[in-house]
Amino acid sequence: MDSSEKNAIIPAVKSLKKHIKKDPILYISGLLAAASCFVIHPDPSYIGYINFRVLAILFSLMLTVSAMVRIGTFDYLTSKLLHKVKSAGSVSMLLVVFSFFLSMFLTNDVTLVTVVPFAIAVLWNFKDSKKLMFTLIMLTVAANLGSMMTPIGNPQNLYLYTKYDMEMGGFIRLMLPYTALSLILIAVLVFILCRSRNTLREEKQAAAAPDRIKLLLYVGLFALAVLCVCGVIHWLIMLGVIAAAVFVIDRKAFTKVDYALLLTFVFFFVLIGNLGRLDAVSDTLSKIVDRSPVLTAVLASQVISNVPAAMLLSAFTGDGKALVIGTNLGGLGTLIASMASLITYKFYAALPAAKGEKKPSYLPAFTIINIAMLIVLYAFYLVMTRIF
Repeated sequence: MDSSEKNAIIPAVKSLKKHIKKDPILYISGLLAAASCFVIHPDPSYIGYINFRVLAILFSLMLTVSAMVRIGTFDYLTSKLLHKVKSAGSVSMLLVVFSFFLSMFLTNDVTLVTVVPFAIAVLWNFKDSKKLMFTLIMLTVAANLGSMMTPIGNPQNLYLYTKYDMEMGGFIRLMLPYTALSLILIAVLVFILCRSRNTLREEKQAAAAPDRIKLLLYVGLFALAVLCVCGVIHWLIMLGVIAAAVFVIDRKAFTKVDYALLLTFVFFFVLIGNLGRLDAVSDTLSKIVDRSPVLTAVLASQVISNVPAAMLLSAFTGDGKALVIGTNLGGLGTLIASMASLITYKFYAALPAAKGEKKPSYLPAFTIINIAMLIVLYAFYLVMTRIF
């Protein structure tokens, strides 16, 4: 191999490593799906593996939220909420609670992408690295736990909600006790970890208001997607209307959709479909899941994250409620338990250390807080099963 060939290969390898590091679940799921195809050779039944309704709803929600972000909706809303707040502790509490409720409708990852940069921009002015770190950790916990309240709060909820043909009211009632306790725990932790007397003297400039007509149109499209989730509108009609409307109004919004997540779903549909046709694998996994579906979902989420865990385990149990609880609680724990947690970590890792200070260690603090929250919420689940 001559030097010119080496010069061509090295950048390609570096680029591939960069892409794999950015989204390892995509590549792992792709390799597993490809490997399964050698065991169960492709045939017409493959098309039945893919849940097109889930993909259409997820794509439509991401597209609508992308369009809202592009007109500055959430920057404006966040800046309005913080405009008159001067205390660092109050800013932290407000941002965390705001993220908790926002994630119920925007999904946990979109909430973090929207709020974390603004939180860093505001809290950096208080010159307290430790409080900033704890606020970012609690923002992540809040987004992951607030999102469990609704079927559209995160991808695994939407998948399980559709897979087990659940009702909106029943889903919310199922997760309401865990969501309520989570909010109390989060508020207490923010008060303890992020309390500060530092005040902000500089007046932050408020973000520009979004275009009202576009905002109203996007809110209408978002409502259309929610109606589809509730089973009121067929997913093909919903997809066609939303895609056409956004294409006409702002086609650049299509570039901000997380297509890697959609492709990951497709890979897992193929993998799960093929595993389900292997009797030995299916029987073994069914026995493991049936013993304790919630605990199995929690533990699986720590290793492969909660979205793949939900998709994989759903092929081997009919207890959809247990998987909803398990994969949502399982979003706590390790950094990869919920892939949305990586968003905040990447933002924090890119921050420079404050002048004359050592940058606080994010991962140990994140892991301790998450595991403590997971233990409390899982204990609450055990209590709930005894009572009801």
